[in-house]
This record gives sequence, C-alpha cells and structure tokens, in this order.
Amino acid sequence: MRALLKPEIARDMGIVLLKPGKELMYIFAQGRVLVECQPENMANLPSGKVPDAAQPLGEDPLIQHFFTSEKVISAAGGLSSLDAWLLRRGGNCQYPHASYHHNELVVMRHPPGSILLCWSCDNKLREQTTEFLSGLARSNLITWIIDVVLRELGFNAERMLSVAEICWWAVYRGIADEITEELARRALRRPKEPIASVYRESEIMPVATSTSIVKERAAAAPVFDEPFAVPLIDLKVDPEAPATFFKRPKHARWEKPNYLRWVKSQPCACCGQPADDAHHLIGWGQGGVGTKAHDSLTIPLCRKHHTELHNDPVKFEQKYGSQLEMIKNVLDRAFALGVLA
Repeated sequence: MRALLKPEIARDMGIVLLKPGKELMYIFAQGRVLVECQPENMANLPSGKVPDAAQPLGEDPLIQHFFTSEKVISAAGGLSSLDAWLLRRGGNCQYPHASYHHNELVVMRHPPGSILLCWSCDNKLREQTTEFLSGLARSNLITWIIDVVLRELGFNAERMLSVAEICWWAVYRGIADEITEELARRALRRPKEPIASVYRESEIMPVATSTSIVKERAAAAPVFDEPFAVPLIDLKVDPEAPATFFKRPKHARWEKPNYLRWVKSQPCACCGQPADDAHHLIGWGQGGVGTKAHDSLTIPLCRKHHTELHNDPVKFEQKYGSQLEMIKNVLDRAFALGVLA
C-alpha cells in the first residue's frame, strides 16, 4: 500500500512530521512503514492514498472458475487469510440494503468466499443464501487473490495483473493443473479456435491444447523452494533413550536456534507478510512457567499477529484457526523441503 503525504519539516531540529489523517492512519497501525522520497512518476498525484489499479481479470466471467478453485484459494492462504484481509482492509458494511448499520464489523462466510458486514447485518443475513450475497463473496475472494498474487510476485496494488503473471504464479505455487484452457490460451496469445457443429473425418486433427502447453513449460520451469541438500536439523530417533526408563523423568526442551531462524524466514501464517517472530505454542498445556514449548512447536508470525495472539489466544484461534493446525503446516513444509530430516 502506498500513500503520498506532504511532510512538514522542522529544519532547525531535523524532524519530519507526517499527518496521515484518519483515512490513512490504519496503514500505520498495521506494522512497519517505509518512508521514502516521492517517485517522479507520482509527482502529479494529489496527497493521499495512491489509487489501486483496475483489475479487469477479476470481472471476467470466463476465468472466474480459476479464482474459485479450492486449490487456488488454499495456495493463496485459505479462507481464514481472506477473513483477516477483509478486516485489515476495513471499510463499511458491504450490505447496502439495510436501513441501520452497527459500527462494529465482522466477517461472514458465504460461498465461495466471505463478506464484511456490521453486527446488525450479520445477524440478519446469517444462514441466508442469495445470488447477491454470492456475488459479493465472489468479488471479495477474487480481489483478495489478485492482491496476494501481486504481493508474492513483488508488485503493488498500482499494477494491473496480467494473465501471464497469474499463470506464472499458479506454476510457482504448484497448482498449474488449475489453469483453465481460457487462461492458458490468453497467456500464450493463441487465437480462439471456433468449434463447428459438424466436422468431416478428414478435418479432425489432434492439436495440443493451450493448457497442455503451459503444463509442459511448467515442468521445465526452474523449481523454487528446492529441498535442502543438507538438512538444517538432523533428527535422531532413540526408542531406548535413558530417560524413558525413569518413573518420573525430567523433561528437557528441544532447542534448535537454526530451526527458529528458518521459521522466521517463512511468511506470516495469518497474513502472508514477512514474519518477524517464531511464536512458541501457548495454551494447550504449553506456555506456562516451566512449560515453554519445544522449538519444533513454533509458528511464523508478523509482529502484529504475534501480539494479537498473546493478547487473546482464544479469540485469535477463532479468527485465524488453531495453533496446532498452523504448527502442522509448518512441520509439513519443513520435512517436505528437507529442513528437518
């Protein structure tokens, strides 16, 4: 997210004062903020939030099947990440047909995604299914996936996402099978072949589909997240460890700084932003005096979500999912990449 602010500079003291205003203050509440000189291409823009680029891909009905695929949603972070993104983005209740709106906002799940509603509308619309609500949920889902793709490809919201870029993201995420024929055809810039109602047998010729061409190229593409040649941590199994023969053995914590450094290098389990901390499991019988969890029971979290978890673990898990499930995902990735072996 980018915004242009006109600074007030106290030259004698060397202080720069930024006045973001109420409409931009939430940006500063999300975590670290980078302050840099104004780019030349933004010199003519007014002060305030830089408008997001229009994303026509999200409005194209021919490729909406890709965005609503379960594998695509999972690769983008899952519906819990969509819920967090909606709350973080804020705004107003998305149901326009109510005469009264409460000032508190919540997220309501509705196939195929989620909707941002006030408490009043949430109570009114809960368990209802309408085409209008489905359209809102689908629009939120697609906008969120496009935002995730732009961020993971290193772009910001000012860029218009292309078909080729979204196909590359799918290949990078290992879900090339979800690329539809329409997406593949546009990415390869192949003409749309008309399908006649009647063919002569001599006219039927085997032709490679656009999807098959993309999959062939995906197989030859460089692989990211390759398994480690030498694992960071070499786990040893000792079924007859000396402590197992004691009636009341003293429990020793498993401490591995190298593993914690790797966990910190992973994206935040809640928002996908760069992680700041390796959070150790709390609750579930862990985290009290003398019961700090092993280093293996850790989750990559940004500073904002780490603080949110410690402030109220129960509310955190209701909002983002169980810590145990997050730890399972981290361990699964660590073994799959050869970090643990």
